[in-house]
Amino acid sequence: MRSILRFGSRTILLYIAAAVVVGLVASYAVISAPDSPKIQSEEGILDLTQVHVSENPLKLKGEWAFYWQELLSPEDIQNRLARDGNHDRWISIPSSWLGYRLDGQQLNGTGFATFRLVIKLSEQDRSERLALRLPTIFHAYKLWVNGELLTEVGVVGQDKSSVTPQLATKLVFFQPENDTVELVMQVANFHHNRGGITKYIELGGSDALTVRTNLRIAAEMFTTASLLVIGVYHLLLFALRRKDKATLYFGLFTLLFGIRSLLVGELLLTQLWPTFPWELQFKIEYLILCSGGYIITMYSVCIFPNYVSRWFHIGTRIVTGAFCILVVVTPALIYTKLLPLIGVMIVLHMVYLMIGLVQAAVRRMEGALIFLLVSVVTLVTVINDFLYYNEWSPIGNTSPLGLLVFTIAQMMLLSSRFTRAATNEERIARELKDANDKLTEMNTNLERTVQERTQALSAAHDDLRTSYDRLLHSEQGRKKLLAYITHDLRMPLSSMLGYVEAVQDGVKPERNEQYLKYIQDNTIRINRMIEELSFLSHLETGQVSYRMEPVHVIHFLRGFFEQYELVVRDAGLDFMMDIGDEEDQRANLSVVEMDAQRLEQALFNLVSNAMKFTSRGGLVRIGLAVDKANPVRYAIISIQDSGTGIPPDQLEQIFDRNYKYDRPGMEKGVEGSGLGLAICREIVQAHGGTVRAESDGKTGSIFYVSLPCIVNEGR
Repeated sequence: MRSILRFGSRTILLYIAAAVVVGLVASYAVISAPDSPKIQSEEGILDLTQVHVSENPLKLKGEWAFYWQELLSPEDIQNRLARDGNHDRWISIPSSWLGYRLDGQQLNGTGFATFRLVIKLSEQDRSERLALRLPTIFHAYKLWVNGELLTEVGVVGQDKSSVTPQLATKLVFFQPENDTVELVMQVANFHHNRGGITKYIELGGSDALTVRTNLRIAAEMFTTASLLVIGVYHLLLFALRRKDKATLYFGLFTLLFGIRSLLVGELLLTQLWPTFPWELQFKIEYLILCSGGYIITMYSVCIFPNYVSRWFHIGTRIVTGAFCILVVVTPALIYTKLLPLIGVMIVLHMVYLMIGLVQAAVRRMEGALIFLLVSVVTLVTVINDFLYYNEWSPIGNTSPLGLLVFTIAQMMLLSSRFTRAATNEERIARELKDANDKLTEMNTNLERTVQERTQALSAAHDDLRTSYDRLLHSEQGRKKLLAYITHDLRMPLSSMLGYVEAVQDGVKPERNEQYLKYIQDNTIRINRMIEELSFLSHLETGQVSYRMEPVHVIHFLRGFFEQYELVVRDAGLDFMMDIGDEEDQRANLSVVEMDAQRLEQALFNLVSNAMKFTSRGGLVRIGLAVDKANPVRYAIISIQDSGTGIPPDQLEQIFDRNYKYDRPGMEKGVEGSGLGLAICREIVQAHGGTVRAESDGKTGSIFYVSLPCIVNEGR
């Protein structure tokens, strides 16, 4: 997971940015939809006879009949109108009754009232199915349309104990019975600073208003989902790389305001969870607002260090903590009065940070200009939302969109920082790797130089690989080679030195030719020993390449026999090959994957070994058999001699490197390097086979070479 977040972060952010751009275009299409005609109600009557609300939804605004401290049903209002005549109290909607002057006094935010509006429809709209989109109304209400109770949110009552507040947006449908529609709404508030119908109610055709509402919900869902996904993503980045706290504060900020967007506008949270506690909903929203300024300050400190003074840092922590404590311990009726102060605190945070951003932009710090521009956009949307919630702006709930723009810009800034950090890390890794390779190469060259100067006989190891594992294995081989050379060459070299001194001093001039012949023979023997040691060392360290190809074993053995028959017979030995009759040959026509040259060398070592330890007049026999017992067929080549044999307790040791056994009764001068059988074993094992010996120690020896077959053409 770490590698996915680290190396795939740019791709993920590109996908997120592309999705956000598409969502912003869709959101703009919804927001920029043509507004309804500007028609207002007067003295509780709204004349819509000249418009078609079924095609173009209308926001209801203007004067509604207002019955303060009364909860009246449509029947009660009709009875009062019939008894007392027209009502002379009106209130402008949308607005709170907070501050409304009634009988010379200003009303406070708590209380209850009844609102009434009569709508006159056009002939076209009378037969259409209409709908009302109801925003959040503070904080409990009932709605009647033409005397029918259509919806109820919360519980309406005349005191705090009998009122149950609730926030929800509603879309209700009705069918007009005639050209007049009467709206009667009871509203009660005892839990919030403001009460009444503070947002627009929309009237329109059921289809048109449903489409518009769904588009608004979709736009808010997109904005919310974008904020939540981006927030969680950056928190995961911080969990994997804790040194950079910018991702922590940015992720917290984005995640918290993504949660807040569930609590405003279309109230997505209450649509998904209708029973969510009203008080908890408000506390969460206000806590996020209070802590937002502090979190964004900490984020700015991480992005642009030394641009936030220590006193501001401490002061914002104290003020933020004080506001959060007030929100937690006081009821909504109290802390909602602090909304203007919270707005001022957040605006001051952003203004102070933008002053620092201006300084950073002047100094051309990376990302400072973009940070400044999107902060201005975000500040405008946040200020507008505070004005809207205080009924000073007609445009509401713009802060989620502004925060999304801010989030996208910060996401690009963090992505640039991560990309630069990853690029630097890759560059440093490459430089370290190059330096390490150079050091390794220097170390290898130095060791090779020292070895060549101190050990002239180590030239066979010049082709070893420089990798660590092979170098270690090769070092062990070189140590063994040095020990073998020291052991085996000391005696012949000392002897040769004595003969050379005898020739130089003229001790016995008549034997100089004999001395020189002895020196020549020993030189040839030493040279052969060195070649065998070098070849065996290459075999053990894997430096010998094999050219494998399918070969018929019978054809191979016949060629081998014909090549070395005269050599064996010149040594005074009989040489025979036993591969059975013609019918047996068809069954034994096995094919082995082999390097014929290397395998011929291994077999010659076995034949040469038999020649050394078999007296004149003896016999050397080559045989071939096929092992059919195992699932994998094996061709078994046997080399048998009539020598004195090998003691059974030494059969496992004869294949060890430099092992020699002085057989009793053999002629003097019959010497070997002790390397032939070790070379044979290495070559056979490289072919996937095995080699072993049998002997009773008296009547000769038999060596068996088993090679796996790849195909049997005789069947």
